[in-house]
Amino acid sequence: MSDTISFALLCVTSFFTLINPLGTMPVFMSMTADLTVDERNKTAKKASIVSFFTIIAFALTGQLLFNFFGISVNSFRVVGGVIFFIMGMDMLKARLGQVKIKDDEVKKYIRDISVTPLAIPMICGPGAITNAIVMMEDAITLSKKVILILSITTIMALTYLILYSSSKIMKFLGETGVNVMMRIMGLIVMVIAVEFFFSGLKPIILGMIQNN
Repeated sequence: MSDTISFALLCVTSFFTLINPLGTMPVFMSMTADLTVDERNKTAKKASIVSFFTIIAFALTGQLLFNFFGISVNSFRVVGGVIFFIMGMDMLKARLGQVKIKDDEVKKYIRDISVTPLAIPMICGPGAITNAIVMMEDAITLSKKVILILSITTIMALTYLILYSSSKIMKFLGETGVNVMMRIMGLIVMVIAVEFFFSGLKPIILGMIQNN
């Protein structure tokens, strides 16, 4: 039971920090500034739905991709750890992922920013995708697989609520509050990164030693 609870907590905390809806919120606000409240809400809903199905798709088919390309889970953990650490470092410095949009392309992005860049790669980025694949590999029992999918569903629902309420939350937290939250989540991501990196590196090194 304790192992299942620990897995559930890891799923929820890792996806929340990697998806980072609070960090996405200021960018979402700036990119939807010219939209009406109704259009902004529809954008948040569509972005959340697209992100949810993308993450689930990678979680369910990740192992097939590994087999097709001949990639080991441990190698993916090492790379994922590096990605997470870099993301965590940026978050610790309270830097938001920048989406470069030229002035003459703003209207074009507003037409369907819910899919890109909001859903992919801002909400459903390489960190969240990597986490979904690795966590599904670790979910060796049916109960853990269910917990993983429920965790993704919960975090994506929470992401939608945060984006839906972005105006009120930004006003309540202020710029300082958002920066503090990003730093805290960045620290958590870096801790997860170290765990991922060494959990993947250890079996690779042991395998090399045994082969020699």
